[in-house]
Amino acid sequence: MRSKRLPSIWKTALIAISILAGAGTGAYAAGATHSDNHSEFSLSQFLFHHVLDDYAWEFLHVGSFSLKLYLPIIVYHSERGLLIFSSRRLYESPDHTYQGVQLAWTPGLHKPYLKPVEPHASLYDFSLTKVACQILVVMLLLIGIGYSVARTYAKNPFQPPKTLMQRLIEPVVIFIRDDVAGGTIPPDRVHKFLPYLLTMFFFILLANLMGLLPLGFNITGNFSVTLVLAAFTFFIGHIHATRTYWLHIINTPGVPALLKFVIPIMPIVEILSIFARHLALAIRLFANIFGGHLNLLTIIGLTFLFGAIEAWAGWLTSGTITIPVGIFLFLLEILVAFIQAYVFTMLSAVFIGLASESEEHH
Repeated sequence: MRSKRLPSIWKTALIAISILAGAGTGAYAAGATHSDNHSEFSLSQFLFHHVLDDYAWEFLHVGSFSLKLYLPIIVYHSERGLLIFSSRRLYESPDHTYQGVQLAWTPGLHKPYLKPVEPHASLYDFSLTKVACQILVVMLLLIGIGYSVARTYAKNPFQPPKTLMQRLIEPVVIFIRDDVAGGTIPPDRVHKFLPYLLTMFFFILLANLMGLLPLGFNITGNFSVTLVLAAFTFFIGHIHATRTYWLHIINTPGVPALLKFVIPIMPIVEILSIFARHLALAIRLFANIFGGHLNLLTIIGLTFLFGAIEAWAGWLTSGTITIPVGIFLFLLEILVAFIQAYVFTMLSAVFIGLASESEEHH
């Protein structure tokens, strides 16, 4: 009988993860036990700190040591004008105030926000937060990858893919062109919307994958981001909508004239359904990515929760729960990252295809 052996690379990975998780647990437990103020670990604060937006980007936190990037604060104060300074001045200030701007946290969620110190002043926030910075990083990577692949194709036109990046991207582009866009959008309009669909797919995929990295931030788990992405689909589809599409909304076929013109129930229902579809598009992406990320962080947080009580309890939780379940959830999240990018792109193509319908395709 042949025995199945675990490949050495996976053994090494499991051992490394165990050592890192155990070392982190021991360090935190020691810091929590021997600190002067006897601070306790809060699982909810740990979760919200990692999934909510912030004005500083923390890369590492072990005991009292913290490696943090303080992001620029850009606000317009109604009485002081335009203010630009580092968020470090707010975080390190005893009362978290600087030049009439105060950093505060919402109760329960611990989400940071800026407010004016003066009671009658108003504040307009244009600051670069973790979400904004991560979006810029994803955009730069997407532009770099696209430019590199396009330049390679320009040098070797009509040639099979040569680089690894070409081999990875070309099948995806063909699949979205032929099966996603080609199966939902009229053939004469596919190439008009194909650049948008490809951009949306690779942006969401790259954002999802980068959100799983230790130094990354999960931007597609932020509802504001997914709502803007859904709004892009809404406006692009309806700006290029055909006359037939609008006529079917106002004058729905097969519905009595009483419900269309005298008591316009159907046009109202049709218009509401348009907004509901795109709102569901945003909620679907947000809920799946945010929920999966929260589950993974909860499993990791159990190690620190038990480690704050007793160091040996943290080590035991790390070896029996955190590492095996965490690896499974991490691999599942990688799969979800691809699935959600595909689902969002597919539904965007469907909605654009509905708005692009013509009488001959109806």
